[in-house]
Amino acid sequence: MLCYAACLSQIYHTQLNPTISFLHEPGSRRFSLALDMAEIFKPLLVDRTIFRLLNKKEIQPRDFVRELDGCLLKEAGRKTFVRVFEERLKETIQHRRLNRSVSYQHLIKLECYKLTKHLLNMEEYQPFKAWW
Repeated sequence: MLCYAACLSQIYHTQLNPTISFLHEPGSRRFSLALDMAEIFKPLLVDRTIFRLLNKKEIQPRDFVRELDGCLLKEAGRKTFVRVFEERLKETIQHRRLNRSVSYQHLIKLECYKLTKHLLNMEEYQPFKAWW
């Protein structure tokens, strides 16, 4: 959900229509383009956040509660996850083509711009690949 919201936020900064997508089927109560963009960035943002929290033991078994044949994060665990996820969005990397530092949040917007250029027949879309 956090990755989806971050992608939707960056889509709103571009000319793209968040209801028109290329991977997920449009739905009446969701923005399918944000789901498409989230698929690209989930491994970088969500998975790495989870691994960091577990490897650094920032989230412990006590941060979970078992309910209805499932396992949920307690309030303290959710706050920790959101804090680390937001830190991850603000983290910067050196962009190869731009030759400057960009945040992961800005990287999402750059991917939206690449898609826009493709739709306008300005440049063929090259999917995002991590280079580090």
